[in-house]
Amino acid sequence: MAIVPDYKDDGSVVWAVYLINLKNETIESVLVTSRGYGFHKGEKVKTSTLRHFLNSIPANNYAEVEKILENVFGLNNEYWVSFYINREIYDRKYLFLPESIREENFTRIPIVEKRGVMIR
Repeated sequence: MAIVPDYKDDGSVVWAVYLINLKNETIESVLVTSRGYGFHKGEKVKTSTLRHFLNSIPANNYAEVEKILENVFGLNNEYWVSFYINREIYDRKYLFLPESIREENFTRIPIVEKRGVMIR
């Protein structure tokens, strides 16, 4: 999973969440569940839970899962990913910790070929 800024001509930034398939096989029937939770100004907060379905992501390729707003970067941003390879199901949790989505944590995102924050 990677969160990447897309800089627009007008100077604005739109942030995108990508699921990157680094495997040498296509992943199929991909379900991604996303939610944010934590504290803001001492109050417990949580976002809505969103579910995204992707038919498949070819080997060594990626897909955009969702756009994300900067105002949730101070929360835990959790992504549960389930998918099939052949007839076997896999799942994995990715957790972007509060304030981890910052430029000082940017790295080159493989396959996407942009800079952002990535969890393998």
